[in-house]
Amino acid sequence: KMAEGHHRKEAYALASKRMAWPIIASTVTTLAAFFPLLFWPGIAGQFMRYMPITIIATLSASLLMALIFVPTLGAFFGKQGAINPEAARQLSLAEGGNLEDVSGWTGRYLRLLSSSLRHPLISVALVTFALICIFAAYGKFGRGVEFFPDTEPEFITFTVKARGDLSIDEQDDLVQEVENRILGLDGVKSVYARSGKGSREAEDVIGSIKLELEDWRSRPRADEIIADVRSGTSDLVGIVIESFKPRVGPPRDKAISLELASIDPAALERATVTVRKAFESIEGLRDITDTRPLPGIEWRIDVDREQAAKFGADITIVGNTVQLVTNGVKIGEYRPDDTDDEIDIRVRYPMPDRSLDQIGALRVSTTQGSVPISNFVIREPAPKVSTLQRTDLRRTMKVEADVDPGVLAANKIVEIGELLPQLGIDPIVKAQFKGEDRDLREAMDFLKKAFIAALAIIAIILVTQFNSIYQAMLILTAVLFSTGGVLLGLLFADMAFGVVMSGVGVIALAGVVVNNNIVLIDTYNNLLAQGQRGTEAILRTCAQRLRPVMLTTVTTILGLMPMVLEMNIDFINRDVSIGGPSAQLWRQLASAVAGGLAFATVLTLILTPSLLKIQQNAAAWWHRRTIRKDQSDSPGLAAG
Repeated sequence: KMAEGHHRKEAYALASKRMAWPIIASTVTTLAAFFPLLFWPGIAGQFMRYMPITIIATLSASLLMALIFVPTLGAFFGKQGAINPEAARQLSLAEGGNLEDVSGWTGRYLRLLSSSLRHPLISVALVTFALICIFAAYGKFGRGVEFFPDTEPEFITFTVKARGDLSIDEQDDLVQEVENRILGLDGVKSVYARSGKGSREAEDVIGSIKLELEDWRSRPRADEIIADVRSGTSDLVGIVIESFKPRVGPPRDKAISLELASIDPAALERATVTVRKAFESIEGLRDITDTRPLPGIEWRIDVDREQAAKFGADITIVGNTVQLVTNGVKIGEYRPDDTDDEIDIRVRYPMPDRSLDQIGALRVSTTQGSVPISNFVIREPAPKVSTLQRTDLRRTMKVEADVDPGVLAANKIVEIGELLPQLGIDPIVKAQFKGEDRDLREAMDFLKKAFIAALAIIAIILVTQFNSIYQAMLILTAVLFSTGGVLLGLLFADMAFGVVMSGVGVIALAGVVVNNNIVLIDTYNNLLAQGQRGTEAILRTCAQRLRPVMLTTVTTILGLMPMVLEMNIDFINRDVSIGGPSAQLWRQLASAVAGGLAFATVLTLILTPSLLKIQQNAAAWWHRRTIRKDQSDSPGLAAG
């Protein structure tokens, strides 16, 4: 407007009035896409909730800035932008001149669009066919689905397992043997070792080793370090090494966790053994464990109370006597001067006399003298049961496994699910996937509901804005076709679809891609109100809005490219690096938005005009049909 001779106050006032509703509609639809994410339940929701809060606050502030502060500042300080005469002529032609005289990229686009509008149904069919082909291609050649992207960690934890009645010193010797093999590995900054079993660890754990890694720029990848540790300790007989790589995002244990439940403990244990063997036969699984109690024997002391009473003994006397060869009889407490904790004082036999055979030789003092406890005590072995687990009153056991680098847990879960019916497990045993698969399904279910809710809110806003259900549905087609762009981008980048990050990207895309269509439809409706009709109104709409649409799309994609390319830009130290942990985390979301926006924009510039032309053709057909009907009814009325 300033180029046309308007004063800056008048130019900014006209621009604000003209673009106020499109800007409001565009911003509110974007807010509507993120609004359902505020109600994301579970651990994943707690992790991701800050993103929609931040975006909603930012967009609300930007809307206030665009509607009030920018026009106010422009009215006082605005200047006409630099524009050459040729560009001014092109803008004038798009506004009200002959469209055939438009040149450059806009002219080429208008000629392509004019050809497409001659057969709008064919154009829509071709675009739809392309979308179906993309979905089919990703289903066949895509990498599948994952819960959360894998990133480069700062620490790696190795769990050392061994079986046997080992003292703490023996456990420490074995852990030191593993520790010595790890020391000196390239990329390891520090090594922290602990001997002994933790409170929530498996029974056969004898220690753990935690590695602090060097900066990711100057060391091998964590998977390579893990492989080096495994190969360096593979010759240690009787020792099992399991690795745990901390993951960014919601806390997770092993990638695959299958819970077996039954009211029959024997059938449950048989099923656990069968499932574990099946896990071991599947390629790509490692660190396979189950929660069966470790095999062992415990000795039970059964006291015949009636027989003991004949000798004047009771259970208390027998128990205290047996403790002489086990933990010892507590006779008092002692608190050293240098501590506040008390120490138990216990009495027990010397080490050579503490054995199972000694229990049978014990004697108790009674009113009838010293009596062998073998007269009324039976010592019998029994299977050792250390822990029992129940879920909903059913005994449960788990079989768990991690996956090799580059293998998706979701693909292996599908493979295991197909294998389970073939294992012949007793029907009384029920199997259910837990862990990451449960989190994945919960996140997917919520994101589906959030996506539908976002589309519903956006549709309500669009119907209110344009007072047309057809135009609202037309705008929402961009959301559907943007998903094709997401999958196409993942296919070319050879990336898996992350339920959390890519899913959030699709929902965010729903609020972004509709903005281009809102601008097009709003301009089209204004041209119709000015009296323009038919194909010319559509072409002039696209000619006027091609530059803003492409400018918005290109700037958004360029802003996302550092994350898409996993670039870390340090402005303070003037350093650019590729492949950092934070960039790995956000690459899926950025790729989803960038790929979907690029694909949807290209299709929008062809599909939206074609759908508008179909609406015009349908309205013209209905008008002709109404006229013919009125004409056919006129002779009868005249004869009457």
